[in-house]
Amino acid sequence: MKTLLLIEDDPDVRENTAEILELANYKVLKAENGRRGVELARQETPDLVLCDIMMPELDGYGVLHLLGRDPATAEVPFIFLSAKAERSDVRKGMELGADDYLTKPFEESELLNAIEGRLKRSDLFRKGFDHTLDGLNDFLENARGTGAMTELQKDRKLRQVARKEIIFHEGDELRSVFFINKGKVRTFKMNNDGKELVTGLQGVGDFLGYMSVLEGGRVSESAEAMEDTELAMIPREELLSLLYKDRDVSIRFIKMLTKEVKDAEKRLLDLAYASVRQRVAQALVRLKGTYGTAENKELGVRISREDLATIVGTATESLIRTLSDLKEEGLIEVKGRDIRINDPQGLEKLARG
Repeated sequence: MKTLLLIEDDPDVRENTAEILELANYKVLKAENGRRGVELARQETPDLVLCDIMMPELDGYGVLHLLGRDPATAEVPFIFLSAKAERSDVRKGMELGADDYLTKPFEESELLNAIEGRLKRSDLFRKGFDHTLDGLNDFLENARGTGAMTELQKDRKLRQVARKEIIFHEGDELRSVFFINKGKVRTFKMNNDGKELVTGLQGVGDFLGYMSVLEGGRVSESAEAMEDTELAMIPREELLSLLYKDRDVSIRFIKMLTKEVKDAEKRLLDLAYASVRQRVAQALVRLKGTYGTAENKELGVRISREDLATIVGTATESLIRTLSDLKEEGLIEVKGRDIRINDPQGLEKLARG
């Protein structure tokens, strides 16, 4: 049973609305003013908040502001219920991050439909999307359906990239964000001596270039296809419009950014303190986790020695010697570009140091 928080200072409206919601099989928490509503939201973390605007002690705009700043309640869908029907009032509420705005008096069906739609959409965005082009389009279609964007996924362009082809160079200004529909990609930086440092490994379902779009600048790294790759292109202006206008999508990208920053910090620590043996094991475990599929589950990874060396951050000769050692120890088996992991637990233990 979903839990709704109803914040309304008019006792008659509050009780009548609560009765409608309870008949629709919702659990209803009731608050008589904004301050009490914020307290209940923090205590109970409801699935959705319905809130009046004009209230004593703390108005609806203040409630939305406080809940939006709290990580525990920032993702909770928020619907305004108000007799204020001026366009400026509606716009202010939506700009502050409200998900919907219903004007009193409203029909029971209008209220229930708005709640059901918001709950379904919230569940979808919390779950994310399947890492396929169809999954991406479903995700964006649900965002588009809110009115934040009207033509986001229309005529989605696909770009075919051959193995070893550069997708973008460090310093480029991107006009699109790329979504990997097929293939594998590595991102890297180049120092003044021409040495590469691999900054990331991306596979099907990952985005490329979105950090430069969010920062409003040029890309800080290059991207190269590790095999024949297909990319879906999302225009920068349309993605920015969606991020500015849709809280759910913004939160999804913030989580992606957070994960990327944490991964980058871990890679830097590994480069600074781990031995070559440990870094090779870490790279193989990471490659298997990023690129492993049900079809090649028994296989470890397929990658050239040169690419693997740049990921590890060592010379190709040192990598080859280390792979030979791991093979002799029974941890892996090598056949051409294929590296089979014979002892996953042993390799992971080595990777952890």
